[in-house]
Amino acid sequence: MKKIAVVILNWNGKSWLEKFLPTVLKYSESAQIYVVDNASTDDSVSFLENNFPSVKVIQNAQNSGFAGGYNDGLKQMKEEIYCLLNSDVEVTEGWLEPVLDLFQQNPEIAAIQPKILSYDRKNYFEFAGAGGGLIDNLGYPYCRGRVFDDLEEDKGQYDDETEIFWASGCCFFIRKSDFWLAGGFDERFFAHQEEIDLCWRLINLGKKIFYTGKSTIYHVGGGTLNKQNPRKTFLNIRNNLSMLVKNLPFGALFWIIPLRLALDVVAGIYLAYKEGISHLWAVFRGHFGFYTHFPESFRRRAKFQKKNYYQTKYLVFRYFIKKKKLKKIIKL
Repeated sequence: MKKIAVVILNWNGKSWLEKFLPTVLKYSESAQIYVVDNASTDDSVSFLENNFPSVKVIQNAQNSGFAGGYNDGLKQMKEEIYCLLNSDVEVTEGWLEPVLDLFQQNPEIAAIQPKILSYDRKNYFEFAGAGGGLIDNLGYPYCRGRVFDDLEEDKGQYDDETEIFWASGCCFFIRKSDFWLAGGFDERFFAHQEEIDLCWRLINLGKKIFYTGKSTIYHVGGGTLNKQNPRKTFLNIRNNLSMLVKNLPFGALFWIIPLRLALDVVAGIYLAYKEGISHLWAVFRGHFGFYTHFPESFRRRAKFQKKNYYQTKYLVFRYFIKKKKLKKIIKL
């Protein structure tokens, strides 16, 4: 049996599979390739069966989103390491070996992400993960190579291997044992920030999350849900607040959550001006969803929360008000 399972979650994504699956197969000879189909209504499954017989297809009974879809599909796999790969990703030659080497070198590493560059602008980092995920003290995720909407050009500045806070869900390597030790993804999230929540839970369990710049992939981004979509705004708001309740040190909850709720409204007004009023409504819907989630999120708090979890402070103020440059903000 092969050591690693490369797992692509699919929902009506035949065009992405047709475009990128051949490259995955070409450069992943050491892995077993799976496609977990989330109850697609197109002909994705028959297309796979007719054109890619070496790919194992797992069919979920319903579309449970990124979180639930992967949880359901991964239960059927026996490989030691999962690689959760978006369908809109182009992999490169030798992309698996540096990751496997890192896992072998350090048993405390639970999850790893590669360097993630833009498919359309190949010399720039991509929004979803870039050079490794970090977080500020208020729970705002950002990346080495990407802060909010500002992206850095890849000039080799993140060709290192280093500990990070979260690994991107578009190419997320994780040990099977650690995935299930932490309870898998929180299925209530459906999609967006579930990988950050999982990484935070793993860190609270004493595990490490790593980045390797020795492996590179190219991500289209927005292949499943464009970042200007109000539904994405809703999911990000709701899920981020729920994640904070689950993972923040207890004392921080009492001031960070009210502050974040207020900042979300400000962000909603800004998005309404920039993208349309539907985004402001999405923020309020996100808050209502968060209130609905709150009792269960609080119940799911672990016994231990790491106190110094963040890599920088007050990112939103430093970025939007003081206008500090990216390189001064990004430090690990």
